[in-house]
Amino acid sequence: MTIKLIIFDWDGTVSDSVARISTCIQLAAKDHDLPVPDFNAAKEIIGLGLQEAIAQLFPQAPTEMVAAFSETYSAHYRTQDHKPCDFFPGVMDTLEQLRDQNYLLAVATGKSRAGLDRVLHATGLQDFFHSSRCADETRSKPHPLMLQELLALHNVAPEQAIMVGDTEFDMEMAVNAGVPRIGVSYGAHEAERLDAFNIIACLDRFSDIHNHL
Repeated sequence: MTIKLIIFDWDGTVSDSVARISTCIQLAAKDHDLPVPDFNAAKEIIGLGLQEAIAQLFPQAPTEMVAAFSETYSAHYRTQDHKPCDFFPGVMDTLEQLRDQNYLLAVATGKSRAGLDRVLHATGLQDFFHSSRCADETRSKPHPLMLQELLALHNVAPEQAIMVGDTEFDMEMAVNAGVPRIGVSYGAHEAERLDAFNIIACLDRFSDIHNHL
């Protein structure tokens, strides 16, 4: 069946933001006198919604701590986000080519709506993608609702879409939604972990997506 809709994760797939996110997690933990996770532990939760990420990193944290941590993390991220993180090599050229080829392009991200809108405006891409879903306006990955809403919006069957992401959360979400999936090897989770989800391919270069559509 012909692919119509390509759905991209943002952090670690399109944007080289893993280090920034991990650093802000560490800074927020320090501010709240919580055990500071090392870099690998901090990047492990990238892709989840912020509250889900905090719950995984600090399972004993009370509810009021989760809310306060979310605010502190967001403040640190906004401070560092005055300059958007770079895209990975080949991302912008490839996205432009895909759109010129009449694919529908969407984003499914663990970022907040405010965070995604901020980076889209800063990079001039606010009108580039046909649609997007963020973790604070629907269910967090790996629940399939984010993808189901995008499929319904564009009246596209699951097998007519592709999910492209760098984490197990992206791949599991796609499995749960019945959407074919492509991993990338350069993000938050290692390629071997993505292979377990019956992926079409794991890309070392973003531009290699052309070979698998």
